[in-house]
Amino acid sequence: MKINPKNKFNNLILLIASFVIVSLILWNTNSFFRKFKEEERHKMEIWATAQSELLQSSEDRDLGNLHVKIFQNNTSTPMILVNRDGSIKTNNMPEEEAADSLKIRKKITKFRNENTPIEISYDGETLATLYYGNSEVLNKLKYYPIALLLIILLFGTVIFFFFKTNKASEQNKLWAGMAKETAHQISTPLTSLLGWNELLKQEDLNNAITEEIEKDIDRLQTITERFSNIGSLPKLERLDIVEETRKAYEYLQLRSSRLIRFTFHSKVESLPIMLNAALYNWTIENLVKNGIDAMKGKGSISIEIIPEGKYVNILVSDTGQGIPKSNFQTIFEPGVTSKKRGWGLGLSLVKRIVEEYHKGKIKVLTSSKQGTIMQISLLINP
Repeated sequence: MKINPKNKFNNLILLIASFVIVSLILWNTNSFFRKFKEEERHKMEIWATAQSELLQSSEDRDLGNLHVKIFQNNTSTPMILVNRDGSIKTNNMPEEEAADSLKIRKKITKFRNENTPIEISYDGETLATLYYGNSEVLNKLKYYPIALLLIILLFGTVIFFFFKTNKASEQNKLWAGMAKETAHQISTPLTSLLGWNELLKQEDLNNAITEEIEKDIDRLQTITERFSNIGSLPKLERLDIVEETRKAYEYLQLRSSRLIRFTFHSKVESLPIMLNAALYNWTIENLVKNGIDAMKGKGSISIEIIPEGKYVNILVSDTGQGIPKSNFQTIFEPGVTSKKRGWGLGLSLVKRIVEEYHKGKIKVLTSSKQGTIMQISLLINP
């Protein structure tokens, strides 16, 4: 598979352009916030000037329509006016807050932190102090950059996982291509071996020899079929789960060390379910070989088939050193292995075969220093 470097360059350009656009929006929003805040400050200064003239005027003096309009138009900015005699006047604040002196003091402190108080004076004499807070619109606008930053973070996370998934998809295609090519390369010498074995049958040889050769040739054909199925949807057939499990068990038993004790038990004699024989046998092989490795070549392997409700459970047990509980999930991830020369692909392939291709489940049922039990659960009637 050929990976086009232009795709990576285009993705990088798209990411940079998106970051620049969002940064400009953030900068523009911040500029708008500061400008809006300055305009509110200017309105408060006009209001303070009108209030100064009001305090200096006599009660019967007509202030004119301009002052009235200034007072009436301010309906959004909360204010607290503290006169020099200590009296307090509030504007655009809830009645319950305006009537509570403790809340008024807290509001004064809050307004002082939000905006610099405006001194209302005349001829060098301070008549009152105006404390004002941000309007509702300004408060909403203040949190907009935070919301935008969260959007940027979410956007970055989506981009990251997109690139990560895209890379994993490319790697999967590469592995699938390599697997299919391997299957193709194996098929040529395999065909030749079939011919040579037929010639051996015609010679005066022990039939057991050619029979064992045939078994190994069948095994190579099975392996070729496995690699050919990688990356494509395998064909499922209604097969006897007991018989297919027994085949995999007997093949591994004959080719394993005599230090390994094999036991097989099924609670039913026959149970047809939808299977892909090559991939299912691969699953059993991987689990058994992992158990043998965990036992360091000496111990007991047990395979048990137990129907339970709509599922049939296949239990593969070993007497190895066990798996830490914290690793029960991670062992199925690609690249995770405890072997010095392992690639960490066996159990990840097993999980994919069971869950994606056969719509089943696989898990570590139990594990301790006395051994591990892996459980495969397949639907009886999917």
